[in-house]
Amino acid sequence: MNPSTALARVLVDELARCGLTEAVIAPGSRSTPLALALVGHPDIRAHVRIDERSASYLALGLARASRRAVALVCTSGTAAANFHPAVLEADQSRVPLLLLTADRPPELRGTGANQTVDQIQLYGTAVRLFTEVGVPEPVPGAVDYWRSLACRSWAAAQAERPGPVHLNLAFRDPLVPDESDGADWPEPLAGRAGGRAWIARPATPQEPTPVELPPVERGVIVCGDGDYDPVDYLALAAETGWPLLAEPTSNARRGESISSYRQLLASPEFVAAHEPELVVSVGRPGLSRQLLSYLRRSPRHVVVGDPLSFDDPVRTATDVVPAVAAPSGATPDNEWSASWRSAETAARAAMDAVLDEDEALSEPRLARDLVGQLPNSSLLFAGSSMPVRDMDATMGARCGARIIGNRGVSGIDGTVSTAVGAALAHQRGGGGRGYALLGDLALLHDQNGLVIGAEEERPELTIVVVNNDGGGIFSGMEQAGRPDFERVFGTPHGVDMARVAAMADLGYTRLEWASDLPKALLGEGMCVVEVRTGRVDSAALRRRLQEAVNHAVRR
Repeated sequence: MNPSTALARVLVDELARCGLTEAVIAPGSRSTPLALALVGHPDIRAHVRIDERSASYLALGLARASRRAVALVCTSGTAAANFHPAVLEADQSRVPLLLLTADRPPELRGTGANQTVDQIQLYGTAVRLFTEVGVPEPVPGAVDYWRSLACRSWAAAQAERPGPVHLNLAFRDPLVPDESDGADWPEPLAGRAGGRAWIARPATPQEPTPVELPPVERGVIVCGDGDYDPVDYLALAAETGWPLLAEPTSNARRGESISSYRQLLASPEFVAAHEPELVVSVGRPGLSRQLLSYLRRSPRHVVVGDPLSFDDPVRTATDVVPAVAAPSGATPDNEWSASWRSAETAARAAMDAVLDEDEALSEPRLARDLVGQLPNSSLLFAGSSMPVRDMDATMGARCGARIIGNRGVSGIDGTVSTAVGAALAHQRGGGGRGYALLGDLALLHDQNGLVIGAEEERPELTIVVVNNDGGGIFSGMEQAGRPDFERVFGTPHGVDMARVAAMADLGYTRLEWASDLPKALLGEGMCVVEVRTGRVDSAALRRRLQEAVNHAVRR
């Protein structure tokens, strides 16, 4: 067996023993040994994409939804550079990825050889581990090295702070398998007996010891983006009566949580009357300036997280703890709790009344109705920019659906591919249909994510696209009204989403009325649903929602 094939087969076999079940391959010549080893392994589902950026975000979605590392393979040169945006997102979102970049051997580097760039530590500090694997040679000890490296890489990607791992693999010709079965190798290529991993590790970490919180009445719980179990924080809210303010991708907006907190915290009168004594936060808050500003008002801010890498975007943390417990003798029925519940009832009614005035779908109403009408066991991917913010502003509390988004770096790139990967993993795990709520620019930015080969598995996924012909988020920012606003920030494109769907041979529906949304959610296969809106009108509606809440809480 030639050395390149031996390395690829041993590495892939050991990763499968560690738990690898999904791999994404971007075609190329130098990566041939890895691609053939992955496609040929019976326990690994391989996905092939022609665009490395789309491939990397597909892997990100698979890993995010499955909570398990996914292998990502490419050839040498700019192919590896196209992984970088997804690597940054995986780093910040703590999503495990195994980046297997093929490379030229050392004798071809720095010589002007074709398709050769410096791939050493290409992703800098964004990876948990980098290894230049070295050119494979038929020498004693090589198999031990490869298998132990695979175990170390898997563990680093899946550690307490998960994230991407980069292995740079230099392959010499020949790159395709020969007729040998490996008997000519100086040592056995097989792994440990019984399919065991080369290095055994304990399966479950110990549960952290909760820290009891101080017995204050005016406490607030903030659940930001993150993949954690929200049950403990819902229980804390129930025991103490402290309001729970939950961003959509925290999956904690359930039960008695405050769904209108975004508007309430934008009301100066409400904030002045609701100064907190304590804020407990988990995950990464950051969807609204109002919430970040509110964090600064508390004299004590307890962050739940890893003391070495906790999330504190406004630098107000006074304590960092691994887990929290309700204070002894806490009573949920108090004036503080009643005041928040009363404001939530009034604000919710005021917003719903404004949204229901017009049967035509607006951006805020679409976000509210989509989340509220999702079938149980669904997965919803929330696009960055306005879609996730409209969800934050208008969605009510609900259980039974999982909401995710690329909130690590919060870019609009790769959103289609991430949604496809997440839906594939969700459905492999027994979940229901997948949905995505994206802006038009996000869809156009990742059109290649819609291109899936005839032999590739497609998810059951409805992509709902808000088409306001440009960058809607800027219409509500300071840039609005400036000279050349439309050209520089609005960026109108004039693209018909029906043509985009036709390019990828996908079903297409244009949706205008709120009453037609339930039927649109019953689509089959992978399809695109377009909702056309106006940026100026949407910005005005959001201001009306805020004014309605301000009026409601003043009464």
